[in-house]
Amino acid sequence: MSLIVAARLETFDQASAVAARLHAEGFPEDAIHTFYINTAGEHARYPIGGDRAADPDARGAHFGAVAGAAALGLVFAVIGGALASRMAGSTLLVIIAAGVGAYLGALAGALWITGRVRRPAAGQPLPHPPLRQAGVMLALHVTPAQEGLARRVLREGGGHDIERARGRWAQGRWEDFDPLKPPQQAEPTSTTAQQ
Repeated sequence: MSLIVAARLETFDQASAVAARLHAEGFPEDAIHTFYINTAGEHARYPIGGDRAADPDARGAHFGAVAGAAALGLVFAVIGGALASRMAGSTLLVIIAAGVGAYLGALAGALWITGRVRRPAAGQPLPHPPLRQAGVMLALHVTPAQEGLARRVLREGGGHDIERARGRWAQGRWEDFDPLKPPQQAEPTSTTAQQ
């Protein structure tokens, strides 16, 4: 496994300027890989799109949908039955009321459960790992002795979210880069420094 240092930059022009500075510092052409990272959720890991089979925040929403459908379906069926008996209506009114209640209950129940992730107390880790931000990524294959210089050049060139990784580097590319894998920050980010 190779040692890789990477940073997110705003534009490809900025990445080219940083790459030129890295060349001037002695890093070879095949040790630098520049590529774009899409916004989270847009990596098309599935045929219909998306990064995951299911949203982690939707966990349990199906139980909320079933409970809501049962509860409101029953309430609307009772109300529909009461109206049908008073107005000499048919059983069709009860069925329609129960169906509308079940639909609204399923929607309300699912929405009530979705996103109800328990928020951590102060100082506790987030419930989801941090995501990589979209942007131009400049990755650099380095030796342990070159790591400090590489990080300094990336930082001075405007690099954000500087990370350190172990990965497979082949033919001038970070072959096993996974945009969904949480980054291992090499330096504190501005949000980490504020906490």
